[in-house]
Amino acid sequence: RNLPANMRGSGSRCEFARVSISLAMGIMLLESVSCFSSCPLPLGRGVQLTPSVQQNAKLPLAALTSARRQLRGFSMQDVQVETKTSADVVRIAGGLPDKYWNWKGYQIRYQSAGEENVDAPALVLIHGFGGNADHWRKNTPELAKSGFRVYAIDLIGYGYSDKPDPQSMGDVNGESVRDLDSYLRFAPEGAARYGPVGETPFTDMAHPLGSGYNFFTWADQVKDFMEEVVKDKAFVICNSIGSCAGMQAAVDYPEWVRGAMICDPSLRLLNVKRQNPVGIPFVTAFQTLLRETPIGERFFGAVAKEQTVSTILKQAYGNPETVTPDLVEAILKPGFTENAPRVFLDFISYSAGPLPEEQLCILSSEEFRAGDKARVPVSILWGEEDPWEPVDQGRIYEGYSCVEEFI
Repeated sequence: RNLPANMRGSGSRCEFARVSISLAMGIMLLESVSCFSSCPLPLGRGVQLTPSVQQNAKLPLAALTSARRQLRGFSMQDVQVETKTSADVVRIAGGLPDKYWNWKGYQIRYQSAGEENVDAPALVLIHGFGGNADHWRKNTPELAKSGFRVYAIDLIGYGYSDKPDPQSMGDVNGESVRDLDSYLRFAPEGAARYGPVGETPFTDMAHPLGSGYNFFTWADQVKDFMEEVVKDKAFVICNSIGSCAGMQAAVDYPEWVRGAMICDPSLRLLNVKRQNPVGIPFVTAFQTLLRETPIGERFFGAVAKEQTVSTILKQAYGNPETVTPDLVEAILKPGFTENAPRVFLDFISYSAGPLPEEQLCILSSEEFRAGDKARVPVSILWGEEDPWEPVDQGRIYEGYSCVEEFI
C-alpha cells in the first residue's frame, strides 16, 4: 500500500513473450479453422475453434492471417538468430548496474537499490515470461527512495542469467527434489479434472518434458536468493507468470516470504487443467511443431524484431507513448543471448504445473492459517483493461482468505 503511484503504469509487464504465444496460437487456430470450419471444436476455457477465437486471442483476424502468410514467406536464412553471451549484449542506457550471483554453478543477473536502508523491509521483484530485471527499471529506484531495500532478479533462463539446456539441469530442477503428489492433499473433494479459472485439481504438476524451467525451480531460486543475497526474508512483487514463481516460493518456503503482491497474474489458459481433453492433442501437436521443427525458429525470428515488438507492446500499454526504444530494447536484446530461443520454445510447452488458484488455495488452507507455517498475505493488482489476462476471469481470486486486497 506504500508503493508509489507509478507502480501501476510503469511498464513492468512482460508483454513480448505472452503476445508471442497468443500470436502463435492464433496462427495454429487459423489453420485448424480451415480444417474444422464446419465443426467447431472446443479446446477449453478461452481457446476455441470458433469465431470467439478472435476475441479471446485479442488480435484482429486480419493481423493473424497476415502473420501466417508472413511466416510462410520466411526462409531459414532470413530468420537465423545470432546468439551472443550476456556479456556481449549492449545494455540499455540509464539502467541500474548489473550484479551477478552464482547459484548452483549458474550466473544469475540482478539489480538492486536502497541497500543502505539497512533495517527496512526487503522487496524482491520477479518478472514474467520473457522478462528480466530491466522491466522494473522505473520501479526499483522509486521503491528504494520510499525506504525499501529492492532487488530485481532475472530468473534462470531469462534476461541476462544463464540459460542451460532444459534437459540437463540436474538437481537444479525443482521437480527432482519434490514429491509433486504431496500437493494433492490440498485438493477439494470432488475437484474437477479440468475446467475454468477457479478449479483446483492439483494434478499435472510436472513439466511434460521434464524441463528444469518450471515454477518449482524458480521458487528454489527465489528462496536461495533471499537467503544468500538479501540475507533476509522479503516481500515478493511479481508480474504475469512471475506471480506463479513468487507464490510457489511462498507455498514451499513461507518462512522466507513476508507477503506477495501479484500484478496482472497469468491465468495460464493453456494449462492442461484449463482444457477440454478433446483439444489437448491439438495444442500438444502445435507445441511440438514449434519446439522440434524449423518452424519454431522461423516464428521466433519473425517476432524478435524491433518493429514487431513495438507494435505488439502498443496493444497492451494504455498509453502508447510509454512504448519507448528503451522498453523495446529491454525486452528484445536478451532474446539474442545464447540459448534464449530454446528456452522460449521450451516454456510454451509448459502446459502443466501449478495454477495461481491452486497456490492461493494452499496459502488459504488450514495448514497455513492455523498450523506451524507462517501465514503469507497476498495483494492482487490487476489492470481493468488488460487485453490478455481478463480481470473478470481473475476476480474469483479475491475469494481466497489469504488475499487481503484485490485492486
